[in-house]
Amino acid sequence: MIEVPKAAIELAKRFEGFERRVKRGIEITAVPYICPAGFWTIGYGHLCDPKHPPIREAEAEVYLARDLETALAATLRYCPVLATEPEGRLAAIVDFTFNLGAGRLQTSTLRRRVNQRDWLAAGQELRRWVNGGGKILPGLVARREAEITFLTAGAVTGI
Repeated sequence: MIEVPKAAIELAKRFEGFERRVKRGIEITAVPYICPAGFWTIGYGHLCDPKHPPIREAEAEVYLARDLETALAATLRYCPVLATEPEGRLAAIVDFTFNLGAGRLQTSTLRRRVNQRDWLAAGQELRRWVNGGGKILPGLVARREAEITFLTAGAVTGI
């Protein structure tokens, strides 16, 4: 069985962050917040109810692990070629799927380009997914560029 690539965990943590911190006694906790795309979120980008109780970072990591396993399963279902590609390519698309959801991957031209192993075109497709709440979000631009770095590593030389 294929495990969630470490690079996917690192990408998700880097771009989601555990930013919403509130001191409760000596604990640092995350509370629900509305992400730039307008969804209630907690911890490392876990979708939640607005009344979700605060969580510690360890709990956020458990949520993240489960969410990434779900994203990995969907990624391999829609892009089976990634099972035999370098781990970085899988990490890039798992992060995309975690960030935007399996439905977006399923219906995207990105999926087609990945399954064709056209890594440069897939990278260009990733650049199209930078909007949230009807506007271009700098955080999504940076995230897509990071994913592209993993996705296209070696694409020019055919590695």
